[in-house]
Amino acid sequence: MGRYIRQSKDVDVMLLAEGTYPYIRGGVSSWIAQLLAGLPDIRFGICFVGSQESEYGEMRYELPDNLVHLEVHYMFGDDNPPVKKIKADKKSFEALRELHKSFSQKNADIPDMMKDINFYMRDVTFEHFLYSDLSWEFLNESYMKNCPDIPFIDYFWTLRNIHRPIWILAKIVQNFPSIKLFHSPSTGYAGFLGALGSYTKNVPYILTEHGIYTRERKIDMLTADWVSFKKSPLLKQPEEFNYIKKMWVNFFEKIGEFSYKRANTILSLYPGAQKIQIAFGADESKTKVIPNGVDVDGLNATMVKRQNPPKPIITLIGRVVSIKDIKTFIRAIRITLNEIPDVEAWVVGPTDEDPEYFAECEYMVESLGLKNNMKFLGFQNIKNILPQSALQTLTSISEGMPLVILEGYAAGVPCVATDVGSCRDLIYGGLDDEDIALGAAGAITNIANPSELAKQYIHFLSDYDAWKRAQEVALLRVEKYYRQEMFLKQYNDIYLKAMDGKL
Repeated sequence: MGRYIRQSKDVDVMLLAEGTYPYIRGGVSSWIAQLLAGLPDIRFGICFVGSQESEYGEMRYELPDNLVHLEVHYMFGDDNPPVKKIKADKKSFEALRELHKSFSQKNADIPDMMKDINFYMRDVTFEHFLYSDLSWEFLNESYMKNCPDIPFIDYFWTLRNIHRPIWILAKIVQNFPSIKLFHSPSTGYAGFLGALGSYTKNVPYILTEHGIYTRERKIDMLTADWVSFKKSPLLKQPEEFNYIKKMWVNFFEKIGEFSYKRANTILSLYPGAQKIQIAFGADESKTKVIPNGVDVDGLNATMVKRQNPPKPIITLIGRVVSIKDIKTFIRAIRITLNEIPDVEAWVVGPTDEDPEYFAECEYMVESLGLKNNMKFLGFQNIKNILPQSALQTLTSISEGMPLVILEGYAAGVPCVATDVGSCRDLIYGGLDDEDIALGAAGAITNIANPSELAKQYIHFLSDYDAWKRAQEVALLRVEKYYRQEMFLKQYNDIYLKAMDGKL
């Protein structure tokens, strides 16, 4: 069962927040907070969907007045319907076979039933899927046909967990208030929710992808240790990978395609992401790039606190999680320390999202003798942090368009980042020829390469002229292309156009 923190009968724009605002800080959550604060005349709603309630704590944001509706749902709780034997309709289960086929096969067409709320609420209900005799027969048949060499219990729970959220999301749609426009910051579950809501209520749907969700889920699946079954090396074909992981990847690809097909407008943050969207099935004519924007004037005002030349402080603003590859940052600092003994490294961001990874990072800091040089500061006001920072860095293995790089630029902080997402465009320019002509606002390195990172850290911290040139480019680039006012005006125009039926 979902719960309502704020409830309204009518909403202008329903934002679909998968594991983000208001329970997680940074990234997409910051972007949502920007929209809410920057467009006070829009009556926003937010539907938050998370995995399990135990994974989220208290709200991390103060809710603005124009957020008139906030409902919260979890997809993997313990609220299954009571167990009972159910006799299902055979015709309906043929439809379920088609649905599963579309999820599990890469090139299968999206069936019309996916668009119809009645399929989930009436034809094959959640209870039917969990407990009917035909559901059990279907599961056994599918197992024997596709992967009889995998433990049945693994397949059983995978199939249930893949399909379970679909019914939960359909029920959310059924109970939505009156909505003029759906807007999702990703594909995935939020994108499915937006597409199904748009079909059901016959209203426009806007999709903005910050990172390419399908690609990020592939990274998660292919590196996950919780889907651990593997064939014996003697039986495994060179091109084959874990069938269960493949099921998850196919599922996310399919619901991503479902989201693309329904969206009126498909937005990305930089040209490279737009190309990936098209490769994943987005209609090119629907795509458009709207870069993020930041409060340039407010951040620029912090430069009065800056010391020139700056102290050798390198700041990584981000969550302490594996996708940010904090361990590579730690290794790079160990190398940098050999040349710059007084270097400091600050990691600014939550440490509680993956406690095990954070503990491993702390152990690495201690074992490499960096306790006096490296600090985990938790969440901080960046207006206090950036004026003290000589460099900002991101060592991530995946990013969309990091707001923190732009925020750093506005505060006069160059950046050294890995070659992921839009980082190359932000540092070297990529929006147009004039952007490229501005020059480099830092440097790009390969992922997971501490020696490359350290080389660039040492370069900028040892050569004040090079640092100053990078700072000048950073300030020019953020002023010309990434002002918050530009970003908000574009979204306001799209919202009004969509709600007037002109999108």
